[in-house]
Amino acid sequence: MEEPMVVDNLVEGTKFGALKAKTHPILQDYIISSTVLGLGINGKVVECYSKQGQRKYALKVLRDCAKARREVELHSRASQCRHVVSIIDLYENVYNNTKCLLVVMECMEGGELFQRIQDRADVAFTEREAATVVRDIASSLHHLHMLNIAHRDLKPENLLYTSQDENAVLKLTDFGFAKETFSKESLQTPCYTPYYVAPEVLGPEKYDKSCDIWSLGVIMYILLCGFPPFYSNHGQAISPGMKKRIRTGQYNFPNPEWKNVSNDAKELIRGMLCTQPERRLTIDDVMRHKWIMEHTSVAQTPLHTARVLREEGSGQWQEVQDEMTRSLATMRVDYDTLTIKTLDAANNSLLNKRRHRSGASSSPLPPLQTTAAAVGASAGRPH
Repeated sequence: MEEPMVVDNLVEGTKFGALKAKTHPILQDYIISSTVLGLGINGKVVECYSKQGQRKYALKVLRDCAKARREVELHSRASQCRHVVSIIDLYENVYNNTKCLLVVMECMEGGELFQRIQDRADVAFTEREAATVVRDIASSLHHLHMLNIAHRDLKPENLLYTSQDENAVLKLTDFGFAKETFSKESLQTPCYTPYYVAPEVLGPEKYDKSCDIWSLGVIMYILLCGFPPFYSNHGQAISPGMKKRIRTGQYNFPNPEWKNVSNDAKELIRGMLCTQPERRLTIDDVMRHKWIMEHTSVAQTPLHTARVLREEGSGQWQEVQDEMTRSLATMRVDYDTLTIKTLDAANNSLLNKRRHRSGASSSPLPPLQTTAAAVGASAGRPH
């Protein structure tokens, strides 16, 4: 591995919110592993270890550009929240003549939200637990929206637990699509994950932080039953039928999965999935809702969620998951152009298993991932 160089012509590092970038080589402070933890929207995430204390962290490697700087700036500002992944360190380094931003974050070792629910043994996931999860996600959104930041890509893959412990904290990550907004119509570039997208993002209308509320409503729906309210049946990431159902708010609460779910929960979902942004609940409305405020008093009704996630994992649900993989990894929409990110960049547990079986992991890395690999090429994992 080439020795990292200090970024040229920088007397001191750039400030990103309260975080100041360091310009000396990251390898002076950290040992970088070749173990890949995941792929974010804009960059690869690998394990790294501090030389002092040998603590494990997650290192995100971003090609230095305006979009990457916006991601780091907004994530830095938001990371003071308990339910947002913390940034520990930031470096501006040059590798193989490529300027990079190296973001050291806390390592989230508890896995993704729905995987954790699916992996439960014989203990049912309850409505009270779902209320606590939604309250935690809403808390992260409340913090962002108070800072006039819209996340714009709220989805289960970006919701991770700190550890496998029972009292692990759920945190929001990946600010690659996050954008600052000061007015209700200031976000003008639709970018979304179809299963979690607000109706206005599908059309030419401008949109705002309320699209995060719609995404939260979809996640809450899945938490309470195990399947999404909107999905395509034709193998397309977003079909005309699915698009129509989203725009017109066509969904229901079918039995048996919804039979014993409280009316308070259904009322909150209706408020968040309202097709008209001006009538949709705000994050303040969500935080004040009875189901959220009194989450510790919500009935401990056993839900079908874990069973549905497990049982349909090898059948119908796997088909939905495969389609979600194409979507979640994934969709970038302009007003006139539809671009789908390749499956090579997707971070999905089912797809990763298939890659492993097929040897896809040996396929060439895209340029940015190659840069990430170079950063950790000669770094060893501590013993």
